[in-house]
Amino acid sequence: MKANLYTHKNRWKWALAILAILIISASLWYTSKLVKTIAKQETRQVKMWAAAMEQQAVMMKSTEEFFNKVSEQEQLRVDLLANAYRKVVDVSNNENIGIYLSIIQNNISIPLIITDGHDNIIISSNLPENQKGKTEFDTEMKQAYSKFEPIKIDPGYGTVQYLYYNESNIYTDLKSVLEEMNRHFVEEITLNSVGAPVIITDASQNAVLSFGNLDSLQMQDSNFVAHQLDIMRAENDPLEIDFIDTGKAFIFYRTSDLVHQTRYFPVILIIVFALFLLIAYMLFSSARRSEQNQVWAGMAKETAHQLGTPLSSLMGWIELMKLQDEPFVGTQEMEKDIERLQIVTDRFSKIGSVPVLEPTNIVYLIEDTMDYLQKRFSKKFEFEINLPKDTLIIPLIPSLFRWVLENLTKNAVDAMGDHGKITVNLIEEGNELFIDISDTGKGITKSNVKQVFTPGYTSKKRGWGLGLSLAKRIIEDYHKGKIFVKQSVVGQGTTFRIVLKNGKN
Repeated sequence: MKANLYTHKNRWKWALAILAILIISASLWYTSKLVKTIAKQETRQVKMWAAAMEQQAVMMKSTEEFFNKVSEQEQLRVDLLANAYRKVVDVSNNENIGIYLSIIQNNISIPLIITDGHDNIIISSNLPENQKGKTEFDTEMKQAYSKFEPIKIDPGYGTVQYLYYNESNIYTDLKSVLEEMNRHFVEEITLNSVGAPVIITDASQNAVLSFGNLDSLQMQDSNFVAHQLDIMRAENDPLEIDFIDTGKAFIFYRTSDLVHQTRYFPVILIIVFALFLLIAYMLFSSARRSEQNQVWAGMAKETAHQLGTPLSSLMGWIELMKLQDEPFVGTQEMEKDIERLQIVTDRFSKIGSVPVLEPTNIVYLIEDTMDYLQKRFSKKFEFEINLPKDTLIIPLIPSLFRWVLENLTKNAVDAMGDHGKITVNLIEEGNELFIDISDTGKGITKSNVKQVFTPGYTSKKRGWGLGLSLAKRIIEDYHKGKIFVKQSVVGQGTTFRIVLKNGKN
């Protein structure tokens, strides 16, 4: 019945474990689905951003093409203006110069300066504020008007003049606006890239013009830059754009680090959750063991206290029986049993107390304990005790160690039924002692071998399942040794092994 109760308890543990696994699996599935949704949404945003940047790049390219056409038109206007002025000053020309004068007078955008051969300014128009009012074509002005070759004009009366001109104010303003647009375009790419790392390179796809959402210190490392560019190429094709000043450029981009990090979030979550469960289980188990220890220690001490009173009375009655004229023949054996009960009482009183180990001859202790037990079992049970002849002194709590031997022997007898053989071997190897207690009983199944020391487990119809559990605590907690099932074969028997230090350095 107790075995069934333990089996039910074990099934409940497995059921709870399976339920916990299902809850964790459901949480992981939902978290993984959520992470994938977030990743898809951000990837979609990055794609939308890239598409918008591509459209803006097309618009920028169209604007540049328009600007180039305007530039060409402005250049034609400059050439037309220069030719018109040449016609006006050409004294040999008999054509109607009214139309040329009209062209010159309607010039409101092209800066021009006409000088004589000594760099004196004869005529000027549409000059910037810092050049207006000057009478000499100085070095600074020559540098400002050095983009185009001056037009040589010969009026025909021995004086040569030079017409200097520059890009029209309309062209300059358009160029300034376009450069500002380019600057804002680059800033928008690098700063407003929805969290996506971006690198803008030149036409060689190696030199970095600008970047965003990347560590500035790491971007100083050429290997890091090359690695990032490889990642970006693998994810997306770069966007190609044309700038007026720098020419062709490429925009490289990839999904943000957040997307990559969220992919590992379910794994991190399960690790944290598992650690939390493990710590909670360890705390719960520790608290439960502590509570069990307190209950068992309290029960043991109370049992020892309750046994003390009837033992004292029995000892008194035996003394009275000895004083009779014809003493009872069983008095001597009764004294031995009372002495044994006193030992049991002493054992109970030591449970839960601070262990005090005593130098003990373990050979004599085993021999004496097994001799006592052998006399109290049926003659159908054979005992084989194999002990060394030498004395072996090790630190023990004799009363508690006897308890372990008795418990293992009684369990062996119960496992064998009405007959069988118990073998006890004491082996010394190095600094360890091995005590093997074997029986020829029914054995233990492999599934139950690990459970025999668990509190509550028993195969008996009447039993609490505490004997082996207490034996394990006595050996491991008090004597710092080990106890385990060395081997067990169903239908052939079981061997328990106790391992102790022999006290030698």
